[in-house]
Amino acid sequence: MEDFKDLRIVDNFYQTSAFFPMPTILVGTVSENGQTNLGAYSLCFPYYIAGKDYYAMILECRNSSNTAQNLLRTKKASLNFITDERKYFKEAVRLGFPGDTTEEKMKNCIFSLKDSTLGADRPKIIKEAFQVFECTWDDSLEDAFKDKAGNLEGYEPPYRNFNGITSKFGAHFILKIDKILMKPKYYDTIINGVTAKGFPRVPVDYGYRDSTNFWYSKFVKPVPEKIQAKEGDVKSVVYAAARIDPDVKFTDGACAKLTKIPRIFLKAALTQMVQIAKEEGISLIDEAALEIINDKRRKEKKK
Repeated sequence: MEDFKDLRIVDNFYQTSAFFPMPTILVGTVSENGQTNLGAYSLCFPYYIAGKDYYAMILECRNSSNTAQNLLRTKKASLNFITDERKYFKEAVRLGFPGDTTEEKMKNCIFSLKDSTLGADRPKIIKEAFQVFECTWDDSLEDAFKDKAGNLEGYEPPYRNFNGITSKFGAHFILKIDKILMKPKYYDTIINGVTAKGFPRVPVDYGYRDSTNFWYSKFVKPVPEKIQAKEGDVKSVVYAAARIDPDVKFTDGACAKLTKIPRIFLKAALTQMVQIAKEEGISLIDEAALEIINDKRRKEKKK
């Protein structure tokens, strides 16, 4: 095995000191004249994914960019996920070039824009996208509402740690997901069962390497790998089920059907089952009742 070499960590380390696969997203915001501005970003990732009263993404960008300045002013954004057509990535690279005004960059934009589903004050969304997250910046975190648009030459301290203006030239935005829109083909894939043919052609962006080119890879058919589930002991499921709620009991037969649930998720799954059982007037969850409960859980997932 070859030895590793120590690579110096410098600014933009994810591009200049590493090979780091990232998404390709076009962020829509509303400029001062009401026109939708599209900016290309890869530093946009899931942030709040569970256990909160909302879900969120985090966007990292230059605080002088059109996107950052518009977010500081309006708080609204659309995250448009594009497919891997070469012409789309070429356009994303053009839209990501710093310094152009909204009027200049959007004049010959190849993407078709349609109205937001949430109101006229929102940025338009890209018709060619395979999915769109419509979002609102949560500026209550870290008192980021105190950060205002207008400083295009850099911001002075104090800086936020994770939300708002985070450095002289940087900004982070915690974007609450208000709605996820998806093209029918991919919606059906998620709801009715994932197959390799149902995946969108998602590009993977590697950023620049030599200050001349941006590099990305086109979609390749995904390969499935079976989850090697570890079945728990029926006794452990019975033990956990007996301690969820004194008014709702599980039979041993029902518990036997729940042994494939990973132990870390067992309590949450049982708690949800008990909640549905109470809604349905069920006090004893046997195998027949479990089918009713799981059917309702599937329907709620589809919603």
